[in-house]
Amino acid sequence: MADGFGGKEKCSDQRLVSLPLSRIRVIMKSSPEVSSINQEALVLTAKATELFVQYLATYSYKHGSGKEKKALIYSDLSNTAEESETFQFLADILPKKILASKYLKMLKEEKGEEEEEDEEDDESEDEEAES
Repeated sequence: MADGFGGKEKCSDQRLVSLPLSRIRVIMKSSPEVSSINQEALVLTAKATELFVQYLATYSYKHGSGKEKKALIYSDLSNTAEESETFQFLADILPKKILASKYLKMLKEEKGEEEEEDEEDDESEDEEAES
């Protein structure tokens, strides 16, 4: 009798959330500290994730440029991650899109700065050795 009730409960749990519970379980189990996952914890995590994604999308839409086009675009999400203190932790996950040529130029500039710093360090070490 309890098995029949549990089956119905499991079915209703899946109706509460839109995200696939099996995928969320895989993500949760990818953590080495997690050995088993309670069904209720799984459903609550899925629901919390849905609510978070919904809030992020709504906030990004309201504060983004896609509102004019009645669409949520990637740049709205990346701007939200960069500008909003609440979503700052997503800045690495939702970076601003840049052209490959700009990225390569940035890499060259960084390498140039690193080489200059290395040369300055070498010179200061030489001066200290002479003293």
